[in-house]
Amino acid sequence: MHELTIITITAASIGLIHTMLGPDHYLPFIVMARARQWSLARTTFITALCGIGHVLSSVVLGIIGIALGISLHKLGAVESFRGGIAAWLLIAFGAGYFVWGVFTARKNRAHKHWHAHGDVSMPIHKHKHKHNTKEQLHVHKGEKAKNLTPWILFTIFVFGPCEPLIPLLIYPAAKSSTFGLVLVTGVFGVVTIATMLGIVILLSLGANLLPMGRLERYTHALAGATICLCGITIRFLGL
Repeated sequence: MHELTIITITAASIGLIHTMLGPDHYLPFIVMARARQWSLARTTFITALCGIGHVLSSVVLGIIGIALGISLHKLGAVESFRGGIAAWLLIAFGAGYFVWGVFTARKNRAHKHWHAHGDVSMPIHKHKHKHNTKEQLHVHKGEKAKNLTPWILFTIFVFGPCEPLIPLLIYPAAKSSTFGLVLVTGVFGVVTIATMLGIVILLSLGANLLPMGRLERYTHALAGATICLCGITIRFLGL
């Protein structure tokens, strides 16, 4: 079998296994989609965007390193350093989101407000409601903050390395094969992103069927805790 064919099959296999064994490739999107009530289309788009950033950052680093003659060992050290940054960013984001989620859950308890409407014929009255629910009948000032969550995830995934990819680029680079570089990179990237999308879509559909009951208002806190745990497993367990 031709060497490039073997490398290509290896790239596809590693892309699949690398993604499936790394919960950080899909859990953050599943829990954030559930907590923030993203549509399936929005969840798919955000996952794909982060996957592209995740793969391309390692591709660019690998090609630049190979072009400059940097050793595989040094490139691996750079990728490991980037991985450490991504893990700490996941931990920090998850912990911060968890704290915000707990605060939001407490604020989301049913309570009463006094209100006066523009119609003078309608007296000042009070009614019970919850914040941040579809049933809410009015909007309080300052509650519609700009949603930066997708861009935070994208930034984290750009820092996240595809460590198995760089060794795969060595052979086509050594053969000065532009076609080989494009093929190996493309196969690895497509398989990685497709696997991310497949897992995220399937598990998101399943998560939406789970009855949360009283835990519904804690979905933000649960999402933050899950993301934080993902970062911890990467940083300290090497997943």
